[in-house]
Amino acid sequence: MTKLTSIAMLTCWYGDYPWYFPYFVHSCVYNPTVDFIIITNNLETIPNKPKNVKIIYKTPDDIRNLASQKLGFTVNLEYPYKLCDFKPAYGFIFSDILQDYDFWGHGDIDMVYGNIRDFMTEELLSEYDVVSSRHDFITGTFCLYRNIEFTNTLFKQSKDYKLVFSRPEHFCFDECNFLFYELQNGASIFDFPERIQSMTYVVKQAEKEGKIKAFFDFIIVEGLPGDIKWDNGSIIYKNEFEGMYYNLIRLKNIVKDHVPLNPIPNVFYFTPNDIVKDKI
Repeated sequence: MTKLTSIAMLTCWYGDYPWYFPYFVHSCVYNPTVDFIIITNNLETIPNKPKNVKIIYKTPDDIRNLASQKLGFTVNLEYPYKLCDFKPAYGFIFSDILQDYDFWGHGDIDMVYGNIRDFMTEELLSEYDVVSSRHDFITGTFCLYRNIEFTNTLFKQSKDYKLVFSRPEHFCFDECNFLFYELQNGASIFDFPERIQSMTYVVKQAEKEGKIKAFFDFIIVEGLPGDIKWDNGSIIYKNEFEGMYYNLIRLKNIVKDHVPLNPIPNVFYFTPNDIVKDKI
């Protein structure tokens, strides 16, 4: 049997694990050929943790010191959310952790995966160096980089990366410097030369110059559409479309008193305001 291209998804998390975390972990169980690395200072035992969810203990100061050492200047990490700006540099900062993988990716835990390999096929991974899960910008929730020096240091092609890493405010550097609405409505990242050169700009520019091949396609489910089913490791929308994951970014802000299903069943549903066992 041919060996699969290896993938590691890396997330930094600080604080208590949120209510939706058991669903994230459960979806990782159904993706045994992908490793999910969580760098955290949370020592809480994770129930039903599969072996492909790997916990690495580091404090925020550990990361700040490591990043400053690797980058050669003092970085600013005053609060955990600032780590989003550093996501494109994870392959560089955490090279010792990621060295054995063909691809590394940055991700989040406010998401429930479907079948990753249905989308991250061997054919796709052999052809592309950077893989985004949206068609219009680099996605912080899931973006893969080929684990080679050029893509691991691609963030340095931004004229602004030192400014971004050394200042306290969040710049949405990993994605598009907050140009979501404009890009969703057909604008080009190159239409905004006055903005911070985000990773969308950097990747598009490198692609334009023929230095990399980048994949952009909308392969996820977002928002609060309802009619989303998780079925034995697959995300199905409207019983018709398969998604690689469901992004909980909006649902998590609506659901406040959810008690995770226990045990989590083989099939469950995402409504516009909850996660339920039976379809409503």
